[in-house]
Amino acid sequence: MILAIEFDNLHQLLRSLYTEMLPMCSTMAGVAKGIAGLGALFYIAYRVWQSLARAEPIDVYPLLRPFALGLCIMFFPTVVLGTLNAVLSPVVRGTNQLLETQTMDMHRYQQQKDKLEYEAMMRDPTTAFLVSNDEFDKQLDALGWSPSDLMCIAGMYIERAMYNMRKAIRNMFRDILELIFQAAALLIDTLRTFFLIVLAILGPLAFAFSVYDGFQSTMTQWISRYISVYLWLPVADLFSAILAKIQILILQNDIERLAIDPSFCIDASDGVYIIFSIIGIVGYFTVPTVANWVIQASIGNYGRNVNTVAAYTGGAAGAAAGNVVGKLVK
Repeated sequence: MILAIEFDNLHQLLRSLYTEMLPMCSTMAGVAKGIAGLGALFYIAYRVWQSLARAEPIDVYPLLRPFALGLCIMFFPTVVLGTLNAVLSPVVRGTNQLLETQTMDMHRYQQQKDKLEYEAMMRDPTTAFLVSNDEFDKQLDALGWSPSDLMCIAGMYIERAMYNMRKAIRNMFRDILELIFQAAALLIDTLRTFFLIVLAILGPLAFAFSVYDGFQSTMTQWISRYISVYLWLPVADLFSAILAKIQILILQNDIERLAIDPSFCIDASDGVYIIFSIIGIVGYFTVPTVANWVIQASIGNYGRNVNTVAAYTGGAAGAAAGNVVGKLVK
C-alpha cells in the first residue's frame, strides 16, 4: 500500500508537469502565426488568381480556412487543447474510478482471505505453532527434556524457520513483481506525458503548416495522435482494472474453498497470482497498440520497439516465473 501511494504521487507529478509545460504553447504560437500568415497569403492568392484566370466567380467560403486556422493558433492553449482535454478528461476520470473500485475490493478480499488462512492454520495443532508465537511457546512448554522431546523441539524450530523463509521468499517475489508492475505503469504514463507535452508545444506549428497546400492532413493527423496518446492512460487503467477483477475472482474462489475445506493449500493460488502479475507487466506494453485501435494514429517505430521489448520481457519473466512457481507448489 505504501508503494502504491508513492507511485500515485509520481503519477500526480506527471500531471503537474503537463500543466506547467502548457504555457510554452504561447511562445511557439508566435512562430506559428508567422508561418501561417505566409501560408495564408499564398493560399488565398493562388485561389484568387486561379478564379480570375478562368473568369470564374471567387468562392469566398474556402478562403476562410486560413483565418479559422489562424484563430486556432492564436488561442491554441484554450481553444484547441482546452477543448480536447475537456472532452477526454471525463474518460480518464471514469476509468480511474473504475480502477479504484476494483482495487479497493481486491484489498478487502485479500484481508478476508488472510484472516481465513490464519484461522484455518490455528485450528490445526500441527500448523498452529507456525503462525502463532503463543502456540509455539505453549507446545514447547508441553515438551520435556528427553532425547525424543529434544528432537521434536529441534524439528519444530526447523519447520518454523522453513515456513517463515518460504513465506518471506514468496512475499519478496510478489513485492518485486508488484514493483515491476507499478514501474511499467509509470513508464507508460511518463512516455504519455512526454508525447503530450511535445504535441502540445509543437501543435501550433502543425496547424500552421496545414495552411499550405499538400499539408492539409497535418492538422487531422496531429489531432488523431494527440487523442491516441491521451487515451493511453484510460486504456492502462482499464487493463489494471481487468487484472484486479481477475485477482478478485481468484480470491473469492480461495475464500470459498477455505470456508469449505480448512486444509486447502493456497500455494497454487499464489502461483496463479504471480503468473497474472507477469501477464500484467507484459500487457502494459500493448497499451499504445490498443489505444491506436480506438484512434488510428502512427507514431513512428515506437509500437514495433515496444513489441520487441515486450517479447524479451515476457520470455525472461516467464522463465523466472516457471522456476519460482515450481518451488512454491512443491
